[in-house]
This record gives sequence, structure tokens and C-alpha cells, in this order.
Amino acid sequence: MAGALISSKGGKAYPGRLTQRVFFTCFVAAFGGLIFGYDLGISGGVTSMDPFLKKFFPEVYEKEHDMKPSDNQYCKFDSQTLTLFTSSLYLAALVASLVASVVTRAFGRRLTMLFGGLLFLFGAGLNFFASHVWMLIVGRLLLGFGIGCANQISVVVCLGSYYSYL
Repeated sequence: MAGALISSKGGKAYPGRLTQRVFFTCFVAAFGGLIFGYDLGISGGVTSMDPFLKKFFPEVYEKEHDMKPSDNQYCKFDSQTLTLFTSSLYLAALVASLVASVVTRAFGRRLTMLFGGLLFLFGAGLNFFASHVWMLIVGRLLLGFGIGCANQISVVVCLGSYYSYL
């Protein structure tokens, strides 16, 4: 039954080798999706941590701890600021992914990926040193712009390395 998955009819053989350049290109391109997934996983956990809520969203923290077990648990985080904190990254990534094609045509893929990576780095630094909610939101916007650029370009770079022998 194993032969059903492998064609014995022979097709065109490509002289593909896993060179350092192909490996590094795919490695860098994979980080486009990695940074988005990492942020998605981290932000959900952080917004439910008591120290984070106590420092940046005290009204949500108070409301969460004043709830009784019989209260509705559905929208216990009913805060426009917390919603802005969460959604700012995704909105910025959407805008950046639309603008990244124009920037790529003007400056090239490498500079656009570098710019996106720097935006992500500055956003992460701003979020790390944040002492106010507005710093968190600006940091999330920078993270979103970096993610949008990286996700737009990394797909093109990855596909380009796959199809270099066609």
C-alpha cells in the first residue's frame, strides 16, 4: 500500500540541493509567521494576568475580582481600552500588509523586511519598558506594522527560493 503514495512514473528531476543560502532564506522567511503566532499566543495570556491588569487596566481588574460565581462570565473584560490594546496590532498588520507591496516595489524586499523587523524590535522594546497604557498601544501598533511587513514579504521570499529551479 505504500506504493500508492509514491509515483513510480518518474517526473522531471530538479537539481535542488539544500544549500546554506536556501536554508537561511527559508529560516528568515519562517520568522514572518513565527512573530505573528508568538504575539497571538502571548497577548492572550498576558491580558488575563492579574499583575498586568492591576498595572495597566485597574478597572478591569476590579470588575473581574468583584464578580460573583452567579454573574455572567461572558464579557467580564468589557473595556474599550483593553479592546484597543488587543486589536491595535491586528489593524496595524492589516494596513502594513496592504502598504508593504508598494514599499517593496520602491525599496526592495530586503530593506522592507529589515524595516519590518526593526519596527517589530522597537515595538517590543516599547512594550517592555511601558509604564502607561498609551505606550502599550503604540508598541502594539509598531509590532503590527512589523508583522504586516514581514508576513507580506516572507511569503514571496519563501516561494522565490522554492521555485528558483523552474
